[in-house]
Amino acid sequence: MAEPVRARRLSDEEGRRLQQIVRRGKHESIRVRRALIIMASASGTPVPAIARLVAAHEDTVRDVIHRFNEIGLRALDPNWAGGRPRRISEDDEAYIVATAMARPKQLGRPFTQWSIRKLADYLATNKVRRVYLGRESLRQLLHRNGISFQRTRTWKESTDPDKDAKLDRIEEVTTAFPDRCFAFDQFGPLSIRPHHGTGWAPKTRPDRLPATYKRTHGIRYFHGCYSLGDDQLWGVLRADHTLTALKSIRAARPDGAPIYVILDNLSANKTPAIRAWAARNKVELCLTPTSASWANPIEAQFGPLRRFTMANSNYPNHTVLARDLHDYRRWRNANARHPDVLAAQRRERARIRSERQQSWGRPRSKAA
Repeated sequence: MAEPVRARRLSDEEGRRLQQIVRRGKHESIRVRRALIIMASASGTPVPAIARLVAAHEDTVRDVIHRFNEIGLRALDPNWAGGRPRRISEDDEAYIVATAMARPKQLGRPFTQWSIRKLADYLATNKVRRVYLGRESLRQLLHRNGISFQRTRTWKESTDPDKDAKLDRIEEVTTAFPDRCFAFDQFGPLSIRPHHGTGWAPKTRPDRLPATYKRTHGIRYFHGCYSLGDDQLWGVLRADHTLTALKSIRAARPDGAPIYVILDNLSANKTPAIRAWAARNKVELCLTPTSASWANPIEAQFGPLRRFTMANSNYPNHTVLARDLHDYRRWRNANARHPDVLAAQRRERARIRSERQQSWGRPRSKAA
């Protein structure tokens, strides 16, 4: 029997990039939907659940996962055939990409960065190897190869010495015991203030929220729980009740057999009281590595929750906020397979906190 299809382990850089795409992209685009598929699969979500989340056929989901395992993030941009024959060879294209990514000063030009005009001029006048192409063709070529003009950014590496061991264990339990595997995380902080969002309104007359307000209600956290096998979401909205939420997960499987809870590597999630309770009740706490919470499957479920309960809202107090959160949660669980729900979920996706790392994760063998 073939193993279930699953995306290989993400590197921190890949997790960060996917997070940017789903947060800032247009959620009806093919690129964002493919990013959703890859993130959900890498965190252990089964293919049928992913297909329901993005409203796609299961074979489409598998094709995207296989493509990502082969070529990485280039799988986000489908390369449909068509058009006139190529005028630039593959060697020339690789040379252009390498030149664009090199520092101009290393190639004898007195700049700290390339512009399209300067890069095209260098390629056409370089005595070692000349390549002639227009500025727009050069821009399109770089775009096809995933090269864009962007600001520099800072990056961090995961300093967790047990990173590989933790990721291996999460992959093992989500693959071998999906019906006994759960995910937990804090959603928040939730404050009482106007939250911008989107909605239908007359043209040039959008709905408006107050710009002046006072935060006098403090903050709360939604302690979210997600069952991978049942595709159900629930939680507790209180100031600090991590143990209460974990007990509700144990109650979801009252047979006394072991269960596995994936949660972030926070001090509040591994207090002596929580560890003692977990040992007594056969609950294994599978901690994600530091700065790699993209490995937590519940992160993929918080996007729709934020979009439909926090965005475009102005709650008067935490009581009303809690009521609406639980109303949406019940509606989501009751309509998890409804086409309208699936279409709404794919517009807003995970809020994943992953940090950049230079090394790549081990590639996963491709399943049939």
